[in-house]
Amino acid sequence: MSLELLMTFYLFPLAIHRAAGPELLEACYKVPEVRPGIRCPTGEARITPGFKLPASHVIHTVGPIYNGDSNPAASLKSAYKNSLGVAKENNIKYIAFPAISCGVFGYPFEEAATVAISTVKEFADDLKEVHFVLFSDDIYNVWLNKAKELLQA
Repeated sequence: MSLELLMTFYLFPLAIHRAAGPELLEACYKVPEVRPGIRCPTGEARITPGFKLPASHVIHTVGPIYNGDSNPAASLKSAYKNSLGVAKENNIKYIAFPAISCGVFGYPFEEAATVAISTVKEFADDLKEVHFVLFSDDIYNVWLNKAKELLQA
């Protein structure tokens, strides 16, 4: 398994849905609710086809709101771990992650990078490649430094 850091523009959910076509939204609504209005609770993961995207599948996860979660590190780790588990269950060998929860959810970049990279390192044995798709120089630089630190071992 190789772990790579890529710098590219992050596709926000609306852009992903627009690029995938209306079938993606329809597939999302077919995911059963676990409670009213909730199909994918924080830290869990679900999968749909990618439809018109250049990816075969979309793995959906919800990261924690940093200041609204009693244990944001555990919830963020679960989001990555459960996404990797869904990938394994579906024989997916290549996966790309954004910096989950680092936008409007307010997760500090360095803490998020530590959780993300260490979780992927711990749970990604069945994958060929894991990419982090990062949308700003600030996040990219934090992830790059954290990867150098954590992947030396």
